[in-house]
Amino acid sequence: MGTLSRNKQQEVAMNIIYQALLYLDMDEELDLEQLISNNLGIPFKEVDIYIKQVCVSAILHKDEAIAVFSANMDTWKFSRLSLLMRAILLLSYAHFYYIKDVDKEVVINVAVVLSKKYLNETDYKFVNAILEKTLNV
Repeated sequence: MGTLSRNKQQEVAMNIIYQALLYLDMDEELDLEQLISNNLGIPFKEVDIYIKQVCVSAILHKDEAIAVFSANMDTWKFSRLSLLMRAILLLSYAHFYYIKDVDKEVVINVAVVLSKKYLNETDYKFVNAILEKTLNV
């Protein structure tokens, strides 16, 4: 597989995080390195550092992120959000707090683009609002 654009990397990372959440929700054993490797069709050691960092950070710091998101959701529970929306939010959280190579607006924009592509037509508004409240330096 050739070098992926950053947009494609973010989409792949969202998909990997989604799959990891699915494993965890089903109480299945999760081998994140294998999951990443399988999604890209290459050995883990050859996977782009961004994908490794953002996926591992999203899952490793999942509980911390969920606590932060939950504190900023008045009438919603994180667990009631679709798995895909949770994956997008966790991707955004990990990118902003653990990769640290990007502005808040860029992280939110990526999340909105992914939301518009993969979620219901108005879900991007919720994603935008929760990230605006949550991502602070």
